[in-house]
Amino acid sequence: MLAVPDGVAGLTPKWLTEALAPSFPGTGVASVRVRDVAGGTNTRCVVELAYASGHGPATVFVKLPGRLLHRLALGALGAWAAEARLAASGVALPVEAPAFFAGATDPRRLAAAVVMEDVTGRGGRPNSGIAPLSPGEVSSGLRELASLHAAFLDRRLPAELGHVRPWRLPARWAPVSAASLARGLARWARLAPVEAAALRRAAGLRELERGFRSWATAARTGPQTLLHGDPHPANTYSLPGGRTGFLDWQLVRVGSFTHDVGYFLAGSLDPAVRRRLERDLLAAYLERLAELGVAAPPSLDETWGRYRACIAFGLGTWLHTIGAGSFQPADVSCATLERFAAAYVELGPA
Repeated sequence: MLAVPDGVAGLTPKWLTEALAPSFPGTGVASVRVRDVAGGTNTRCVVELAYASGHGPATVFVKLPGRLLHRLALGALGAWAAEARLAASGVALPVEAPAFFAGATDPRRLAAAVVMEDVTGRGGRPNSGIAPLSPGEVSSGLRELASLHAAFLDRRLPAELGHVRPWRLPARWAPVSAASLARGLARWARLAPVEAAALRRAAGLRELERGFRSWATAARTGPQTLLHGDPHPANTYSLPGGRTGFLDWQLVRVGSFTHDVGYFLAGSLDPAVRRRLERDLLAAYLERLAELGVAAPPSLDETWGRYRACIAFGLGTWLHTIGAGSFQPADVSCATLERFAAAYVELGPA
């Protein structure tokens, strides 16, 4: 059983050999060079590999446990091991995403490790989250999400994915959530006073918190499918030819497809572009579901209503994120919040 390293020092040739063996039988790693180490929710790095025997990728992307506070937060969400278990499941997802090579978990420490493809080897360009995605990138991403959603829509998940659960944010979390949202609003107001003031004029703290938790409940109704769960721009990459892929499956969930669709669309497009294209993009997504064999996709009107409701969840998520202070860089949080807040102010609570 693959162990979870304590940190980047544990990424030894022996450990990488064990991690890559299921995908590349007979491979023996001779040496490693760790670079591009970054912190956040997890510790992330690129590892360059040289081989003593067999063959394998020239580089891999590795995620390791983050700070204790981050591990505890992920544990509270039931998400500390989700991506690692997905990586270890062997289930191939019908969506553009990095290939998984290994996943390891340590429940005692709430620690997980994932070894996956370095998509830059295929010319992939990770998106920063600061700049909005282009309409073409969003359109491509919605087509990818439609492929994922159609494959699992109202079907029992494979046994290997039995660990994947819906969002659950019970009422007992309301005081904690409200305090976190208040911190997020205060911090965002210091960094982006004009945008934060516009949001405060549109909604009070109680309304924001209620909308955030309400969507977690609503997402468990209607047709259910496998979700990425957190498809914001910084969790995407662009390939040559314009195809959009999805990174970071740490919040993989079961729920309404409109969670992924609304979260991705509202959080990714410049507000003026979103305003002009959002209905057309939703319609194109539904058409893609039909092309993929979904017999009776929901109507555009029904999807529009759920899309509006989902925006409160995306907004709340990023207020929680900026309030925590260390899960994402401040510039990424501010840029993403600006897009979600603009959608919330324009469309109002559903």
